[in-house]
This record gives sequence, structure tokens and C-alpha cells, in this order.
Amino acid sequence: MTFVLHRRALGVAVTAALASLATTAAFAQAPADKAARVIVAGPPGGSLEVVSRLLAEGLQKELGRPVVVETKPGAGGALAVNDLLQAPHDGNTMVVSLDAIVSEIPHIVKLRFDMAKEVKPLVELARGGLVMVGNPSVPARNLAELIAYVKANPGKVSYASYSAGTVSHVMGLQLNKAAGIDMSHVGYKGSPPALVDVVGGHVPLMFAGIPNAIPLIKGNKLVPYAVSLPQRSPNLPNVPTFTELGYPQLEALAWVGLFVTPDVPAAAQARLRDAALKAMAEPATRERLREFGLDAGQPRTPDELATSLRADHERIGVVLKSIDFKPE
Repeated sequence: MTFVLHRRALGVAVTAALASLATTAAFAQAPADKAARVIVAGPPGGSLEVVSRLLAEGLQKELGRPVVVETKPGAGGALAVNDLLQAPHDGNTMVVSLDAIVSEIPHIVKLRFDMAKEVKPLVELARGGLVMVGNPSVPARNLAELIAYVKANPGKVSYASYSAGTVSHVMGLQLNKAAGIDMSHVGYKGSPPALVDVVGGHVPLMFAGIPNAIPLIKGNKLVPYAVSLPQRSPNLPNVPTFTELGYPQLEALAWVGLFVTPDVPAAAQARLRDAALKAMAEPATRERLREFGLDAGQPRTPDELATSLRADHERIGVVLKSIDFKPE
């Protein structure tokens, strides 16, 4: 689960997109026959849109009214959030985004507001994680062999991330510290170009989103070493977790969330949360998620989700501070 991010462009877009925060519309009760809006904080055809359309289909049944899905890519999710802030705060408009919108983006670009205060996580819709992969030419078929190889070649082994400052960058730093190795980082503008270079042998290793990596792993174009999930992925049952292998600090869970503004009336929040949980619990929906390389979300409460976002934001911040990483 990744997103394309250009740090300098992101800074410009965020500033422009959120210039009118002060004029956000006040909330009102949504008419029963009004179409609900799901704003996707990602590009068409991506994992966020897949999850959003599954959600919308279920919400239409649960709410008894149309649900429109609109993709709003750009600025790491800030453009989608701006649309949310400008709409009536009645629970009729919502954003589907990666948790990174709160846990990672504030570290990557300077924001003039606190994202954690502008949006509230309501439901965990789906979850996934990262998998450490390597080009088949790397003479290692498990993590222990890989670490031994890196130690035997100090300063010569690099790893790719889908963007500097994100968890795919941070995990390499954490493994360096935990295993006493010195992989160098190569940041990319998105997962596709990074994976192309890893498959092509230009960069030997990468921490990649599981959905993006699965086809390449199954096609024997990448070797998987470990996943960041708390348990093994059903899509990669033979790949151990970092925790199993003695590196619990590399456990990292990425999830797709349903977000609203905090001032949506409590009754509307409760109704929307209940409808979303029922929609995503459908067996057919869970199977579609699995086919796409995602696991079903867990019924964590909004408070639990907010707590996890704060913890992830702090954890990533500590690691980035250790290398003097600066947002732009």
C-alpha cells in the first residue's frame, strides 16, 4: 500500500489546498435522500479506490441512498482533506485514506496545521503491511543470510523506498540499527519506479507494499525475506514476520481508514461507523480485499485508531530525527 509523493510539489500543493481552512462550512443535518460522498485520497485504479468502491457498494445498502466515489489524488492526501473540510460537516462527506496521512505526511512536508486535529479516524477498512524483497541475484534466500551478506559487503548494499521519510525508508534505518548493518537508502517517487529498478537489478533490495509486491514475488522476479505485519500475511503464508525472526521493532501495520471531521454530530458518526463496519464485514468484500493483497480491517474504536496514529507518528519521527531528516 503505497502512494506517489514528490516532496517539493507536495509542499506547494498543501499550502494552496488549505488556504481557505478558516472558511470551512458549518455542519448541518444531511437530507435522507442526498447522495453521500466518498473522497479517495489517491489516484484512480489504486488500492484506495478499490477499497472505497467496495465500501460505497456496502454503504448504499446500509444507508439506503446513493454513495458517490470521487478520486482526489495529490499532496499526499491533503487535497482530499481540503474537499472534506469545505463540505458540510454532517457526516455525508468522508475521506478514505492511508493512515500515513496523519502518521507520515507531517514528517515529509511542513504543514501549517495539525492534520491529526483536522480529521478523525472512524473505521479501519482494510490493512496491509510491507515486505522486504530482493532481486533474485542477491545471494540470500532468507533474512539471516541477507544480513550476513550485507555485513560481508559493508557500504556496498542499498535498499529502495517508495519515498523518503515514509515507513519504507524508516524500516531500513531500523533494520540497520537492529542488525548492525549499513544499507544505504535510495528514495523514489512512488512504488512502481522503485520496483522496476529492483526487478532490473539496479537496486538490490526494497521495503515494498505487499499488494504491489505480490505479483512480482509469485512471478519469481523478487525474493521475499520478511513482512512487517503482526502475523503472517494470508497472501504470503510462507514468508515470516520480522517479529518471528527477532526484529519486533520492524513491525509496521499500514491501514486504510474512513475519516471525517471531528465536529460531525455524534449520532451521524455512530450511524456511519456502524454502516461501514457492516459493509466491510461482508464475506464477499473480505474475499475481494484478499484477492487484492489486503487483509480485512479490525473493528478498532475511533479512540484506538487515533492512539495508534499518534504512536506511529512519534515512532517515525524519532527515527527520522536520528538521521537529521528535514521536511520540505
